Amino acid sequence: MQVDLFQLMQDRLNWTQRRQTVLAQNIANADTPRYQPRDLPAFHAQLARQQLLLATTDAQHIAPAPVAPLAAAPNGASPEHALDGNAVSLEDQMTKVADTETAQQITSQLYNSYISMFRTAIGKGG
Repeated sequence: MQVDLFQLMQDRLNWTQRRQTVLAQNIANADTPRYQPRDLPAFHAQLARQQLLLATTDAQHIAPAPVAPLAAAPNGASPEHALDGNAVSLEDQMTKVADTETAQQITSQLYNSYISMFRTAIGKGG
């Protein structure tokens, strides 16, 4: 199975955007009684459903071994609840926001690098 890197990067950017929305809702409800924080499944879970194979374009290439699917990360301990039943930890949410922003920046930079590489390859400058 061949992986469309541009589609994969677009999927990752869409995931980061959706996750930032969910995390913002968690933060906005930090004072709502009995509110339970939400999150999206980890992005690598989408990759685990795909088998990623290296391509061999010549009969003399060494055939790659299949890549084992990524294991799901542990979900962590159950959240502590405030007296009103709210389980939002602002510290945890802000850490997730920062991690997601970093993932978004890295993916955007990678996307821009690929675009620049293709522009150079077709002689349109970089």
